[in-house]
Amino acid sequence: MNWRFIEVICFLFIWDHITVQSSRQERQEPSATEQHVTKQYDWLISDRGPFHHSRSYLSFVEKFHQGFTTRYKIYREFARWKVRNTAIERRDLIQNPVPLMPEFQRSVRLLGRRPTTQQFIDTIIKKYGTHILISATLGGEEALTMYLAKNKLDRKLVNATQNVEALHQLASSYFIDRDGTMRKLHEIQISTNAIKVTETRTGPLGCSSYDNLDSVSSILLQSPESKIHLQGLQVIFPDYLQEKFVQSALSYIMCNGEGEYLCRNSQCICQCADEYPQCNCPITDIQIMENTLLAMSETWASSYKDFEYSDEFKSFLKRLPSTHFLPISSVHLLWGSDWDLQARYRLLQSSLEIQRLKIHRTARKLFSLSIRCHHNPNHQMPRERSVMQWLNRVQSFLYCNENGFWGTFLESQRTCVCHTGVTLCQRPIPCVIGGNNSCAMCSLANISQCGSCNKGYKLYRGRCEPQNVDSERSEQFISFETDLDFQDLELKYLLQKMDSRLYIHTTFISNEIRLETFFDPRWRKRMSLTLKSNKNRMDYLHMIIGLSMKICQMRNSTIDPTFFVYVNPFSGSHSEGWSMPFGEHGYPRWEKVRLQNSQCFNWTLLLGNRWKTFFETVHIYLRSRAKIPAGLRNDTGQGPVDLADPNKRQIYIKISDIQVFGYSLHFNGDLLRSAVQQVNQSYTQGTQFYSSSSVMLLLLDIRDRINRLAPPSHRLKLNNSEMIRVNHALDMYSSEILKQSDHLTTKLC
Repeated sequence: MNWRFIEVICFLFIWDHITVQSSRQERQEPSATEQHVTKQYDWLISDRGPFHHSRSYLSFVEKFHQGFTTRYKIYREFARWKVRNTAIERRDLIQNPVPLMPEFQRSVRLLGRRPTTQQFIDTIIKKYGTHILISATLGGEEALTMYLAKNKLDRKLVNATQNVEALHQLASSYFIDRDGTMRKLHEIQISTNAIKVTETRTGPLGCSSYDNLDSVSSILLQSPESKIHLQGLQVIFPDYLQEKFVQSALSYIMCNGEGEYLCRNSQCICQCADEYPQCNCPITDIQIMENTLLAMSETWASSYKDFEYSDEFKSFLKRLPSTHFLPISSVHLLWGSDWDLQARYRLLQSSLEIQRLKIHRTARKLFSLSIRCHHNPNHQMPRERSVMQWLNRVQSFLYCNENGFWGTFLESQRTCVCHTGVTLCQRPIPCVIGGNNSCAMCSLANISQCGSCNKGYKLYRGRCEPQNVDSERSEQFISFETDLDFQDLELKYLLQKMDSRLYIHTTFISNEIRLETFFDPRWRKRMSLTLKSNKNRMDYLHMIIGLSMKICQMRNSTIDPTFFVYVNPFSGSHSEGWSMPFGEHGYPRWEKVRLQNSQCFNWTLLLGNRWKTFFETVHIYLRSRAKIPAGLRNDTGQGPVDLADPNKRQIYIKISDIQVFGYSLHFNGDLLRSAVQQVNQSYTQGTQFYSSSSVMLLLLDIRDRINRLAPPSHRLKLNNSEMIRVNHALDMYSSEILKQSDHLTTKLC
């Protein structure tokens, strides 16, 4: 603690016998020191020796009470004399006494032959300290001291160049241009009242010499070039008192005089006295640390408030369209395209990173101080908001900030959760519009309902329904509705129970892995689950709603497998596949459940109705994040496994079972191909394809419904030329006749 350092430098000045040695050492390079003092630090130096009576400290405390929080001092020293203490050469105070101060001699005699620790503390240590001065350097000093009130400085100074750094640079030129520097500093002092400037010259300066040292008001120099040498005060005591004095001094310094300082087995603690049971616990320090952490948490929260009240964030909210609903994806797009907001957000991130490091350092100090306390500190570290949380907060500003109440927006339910418990914070949620939606504009009378529809749709009770599209006719191509199309809760329950009705029989293919066989996963392993429906089941399309694997590990294994899953919707080619983004934007993650009384785990991926998709082949790439021993890192991992070797055995795993959950849809490829041929004929005849509007609307409806269940970069059992022609025809019909643009579908499914 800070007071321990102060205790160490409290020493006994014995000036009766000193030798003076002339020196020409002169220190001319200026140096600067900054000190910060708060009211809570006064207890650290009360009754702790002569430091709190020094002139510089009293001046600093006085300025601090006047509102000045920082002291900046630039000085240079002139070393003139080296002084040496000769009192320690005559240690026997009885046979060979030294002319010590009478009060000190009386205090030593009062100790007796067997003094206690408390007698040493009350009689010697509290009055005279723990150390004696051996040698030092006396000389002169000239200095410029500047007290700063940073809060006044930032508020009063309009010119940005007149900040703290500029004042430091100005003060550093004091010894170069003394008059000019002081004139500028006095102008700032008068105009802002934020600084206080004083000049001091003490002791002999320059190269002048003095014949009589006692007539010169010299100062004790403490620069790195003029070091002060100290020695423990026990050297002037008799031998039988020296060990007791050291123990008493340590008890006073380390235990605050409330117990005995004992060291056993390299562990040093304070053996507390009965009246001080908490002497090992620095209560005051802990309270200061806890208050500091509380203030840091408030600063962390205020940083978020400052960002929300910034001009960049407010202008971003004003520019957001209020005529239709903004999903979180649209808000994310607008968020990333606002360069001013991004610059302000990066500034917030850098500020929070600095605050986080300070909080971690303070928390570590707090927990280290409370090791020997009866209670443990309780502090929760603040967490930084992610981009998704900020986007959700933007939606909350838009839709959950009404009637002076505040709430949180839930996009999945399109509703607000008000913080006051009442539903007064929710504004009318606008309707959803866009090129890929049927609604063209929200209603002016009720913004939550649609006011007009895109061509090809009709308005019915505030909603847009497909026009001239018969759902039963679409089912002739693809049966989108099946008996296994369950609700979300039912589907989740069946997936957790691994219901056999959701099994899809696939073919397991892998040249690197065999089921029910241990293998080394340190290198990439690939396996595929395919249906081969292009050859065997051409009249079906297949939907995946879940994936499950049973993985067994050796005992005490450190393996943590990582899976990369690629889905090919309608073929086995990687060019039309896509990677599952686990955990991104709400996409589900793998769920790991340990089987009872075994080293096996069920790894399950539950997609559900929201994330279900078409699939033909599932490619699974396996890697591991195992902590491999150093002796095994150079192995290739491709050879046969050696279960007898205990070092290698712990890294092996095996896959016992792998299963795809989903269902199949009836698909009439010939009927789709005939419709495509009809569109191709109209495409080759120019604008006459507008006459077959029913076929166009039907294919547009099928394409929209398929593209909701698969990525847009794929084909559905069509060759490239057919796909290009029919897509071009549908895009022209959609843009020129229906007057709507489709930005998400780029290829016919």
